[in-house]
Amino acid sequence: MARPVRDLIVVGASAGGVEALGSLVSGLPAGLPAAVAVVLHMPARGSSALPRILDRLGPLPAVAARSGTPVRPGRVYAARPDHHLLVADDRFILSRGPTENGYRPSVDALFRSAAVAAGSRVVGVLLSGVLDDGVAGLVAIRRRGGLVLVQDPADALHPGMPENALRHVPTAVVLPAAEMGRWLAKEIEQPALVEASAVSATLVRENEIAGSESGDGGAGEVTIGMASSYSCPDCRSVLNEVEPGSMRYRCQVGHGWTAEALAVAQGGTLERALWMALRTLEDRSRLSRRMARAAEERGDERSARRHHDLVEESVTAAATLRRFLTSIARDAR
Repeated sequence: MARPVRDLIVVGASAGGVEALGSLVSGLPAGLPAAVAVVLHMPARGSSALPRILDRLGPLPAVAARSGTPVRPGRVYAARPDHHLLVADDRFILSRGPTENGYRPSVDALFRSAAVAAGSRVVGVLLSGVLDDGVAGLVAIRRRGGLVLVQDPADALHPGMPENALRHVPTAVVLPAAEMGRWLAKEIEQPALVEASAVSATLVRENEIAGSESGDGGAGEVTIGMASSYSCPDCRSVLNEVEPGSMRYRCQVGHGWTAEALAVAQGGTLERALWMALRTLEDRSRLSRRMARAAEERGDERSARRHHDLVEESVTAAATLRRFLTSIARDAR
């Protein structure tokens, strides 16, 4: 029985990824006997110039993916803003499923769908980016018999994603982006030597959630994993841990989070709340000062003292909070 050939390359990138993607596609040969699907984390609003950039930089034609388009070799398909790019039955699917780590399109969503749809025919490629986006998807590809290629962290503008990938998939091939195209051109000519493992129920369910058009996993409240003590930064519903010890979470709406991304999002939520508290304290001091003056004008010394105390309390608290927030902003630069 003939072994399947590797005819689907899925590529994920985030911060610093445009440069790495350009280096990768420029090294791919014309007539590559594999399709290349690309997700770059991008803002939800507006359009993306990525297809034009990749089309100009490499010999393969690059287009924005459309839902229902057949997966054809020798082309690069780029995800569209605010849509997951998925693979199903040798066709590309665009969905408005729940965000993952705050992103739509999501690298993990593409990788996961490719693992389900194509198994050992897949090569997963992870490029520059922060945190650990794409890592869970690479693990799924590897478990299904696919190959994993990771940009050398020393070559990446932002090494976080490559470094996290190598911690979880230590058998991954590691190359600078400029050498990836040539390696891929040689590797896809070889038949897959590993049989695809069975698709787990968890992998199937997460793939269904990403493909849902309702944004809630397709069936109202999402049921996957066991409830944790955390809440979703996007919708405040309870987060479930997808698998015991995985430190990956899904809320009841379907939003997906890794522990690293969740911690960053929680920090952002906390900082926004603190700025709101600062504004509240400043408003309170202004109002108390006005009420103190009004009390003085009517001869109510007791009320005037109480309002002056509130002014002092609010001003002191606001000054302390402002120093703290300023130090956070300074450390972030």
